[in-house]
Amino acid sequence: MQTYEGYVENGRFFPVGGSLSVTGRRRAFVTVLNEPARDDETVRRLGALDKFFAEIESSDEKVPEFERVKLREVEI
Repeated sequence: MQTYEGYVENGRFFPVGGSLSVTGRRRAFVTVLNEPARDDETVRRLGALDKFFAEIESSDEKVPEFERVKLREVEI
């Protein structure tokens, strides 16, 4: 048995951390909790990102290409 955490939006399930790794056809249960998927801090951060990308889109300046990197958390 596998358990996935995620959220449901517009009838679709989005797992936290990417995709599901289930092969074949499997019986499944989805439990929808009576709590929002985003807390106030997440909503604030997503709003800031939306504003950031809107500013980039409305700018006349050329946006530079950046190399894709993988980041990871480390404990200090």
